[in-house]
Amino acid sequence: MKKVVISVLASGLFLACGPQERVSKETIEEVNENMEIKKLTEVEILDEAMIWGDSITSEAQKQLITNLQKAIEDKGVPGAIEFCNVQALPILSDLSQKYKVEIRRTSNRYRNPADQPTEEEKPLLEAYEYNAEAGVKSDPNIQKFEGGEVFLYTKPIVIPNGMCLSCHGEPGKEINKETLEKLTKLYPNDRATGHKVGDLRGMWSVRIPKKEVVKRL
Repeated sequence: MKKVVISVLASGLFLACGPQERVSKETIEEVNENMEIKKLTEVEILDEAMIWGDSITSEAQKQLITNLQKAIEDKGVPGAIEFCNVQALPILSDLSQKYKVEIRRTSNRYRNPADQPTEEEKPLLEAYEYNAEAGVKSDPNIQKFEGGEVFLYTKPIVIPNGMCLSCHGEPGKEINKETLEKLTKLYPNDRATGHKVGDLRGMWSVRIPKKEVVKRL
């Protein structure tokens, strides 16, 4: 863990440029034209990206929880695990298409291997983990990538209540035998158990094109 990343994260907001990637001339011209017409500053764009990232992740969280609670009511916890296995990613995919962004949940203690952090996400997730271990509150953050044409918004995901422990708690304690068997069947390499209320579960990750933020202003 690089201390410079951790110390800046604890302050609540940091900006950094990731690996430079080719950005189309049309995209740059479109963003510059919109910024010129509306006379937008970089601070205004970043503030809007932060607000939008929070709104998107809150909507995603609400949809997942609402559908998860319905699955538990209809089929119990094992049925809810099947819901997560089949429906969670499509829900996030639909929201990604709706807003023209890329929404993910990621964790080093992942359940679905698809939720492993990318190279861009790893240092951010590790910083959240460091803060959690140190008892430091972590706020949402945003970074710049691809020459500043893409923002990466992240927000920690924390275990909110005991309901979550029915499939993320201690096997044999909060997780009953039937639920554990379902988890083992669907996720043989599951790393997402052994949590307590208040634990860091992972983080939200939203890649937001700058031009989409500019369109909102």
